[in-house]
Amino acid sequence: MRGFRAAAVFATIILAVGVPRAWADNYAPQSLERIFRIEFEVRADPQRPTISGYVYNLEGGYIADRMTLLIERLDASGRVIGSSTTWVLGGVPPGNRSYFSTRVEPAASYRVRVNSFDWIGRGGGGS
Repeated sequence: MRGFRAAAVFATIILAVGVPRAWADNYAPQSLERIFRIEFEVRADPQRPTISGYVYNLEGGYIADRMTLLIERLDASGRVIGSSTTWVLGGVPPGNRSYFSTRVEPAASYRVRVNSFDWIGRGGGGS
């Protein structure tokens, strides 16, 4: 009984004081386009092109952490012929941007989208 009481007291303290929270919400790709903007360019290399650019967090208040991007390789007609993922290192602060860069397989064009992320804490905005 004493262990249960200690656990209850600890849980009450944690709820009262609070702890940093992480969210892993499920979003439809269309709703993510309102939260994040992605700019990228492809640096040509016949063997392994490089995609690099920025992810902008348009959401005020929360850091998008542990973010991965889905990079789809498209053929000339726009059909997906393959995909890969890459990390955005360091998270994306609210009202700010973070850089990413990765090598990819050759394709006619590419599409880059947010694949996954966690919301954490509150951060200051900025540009």
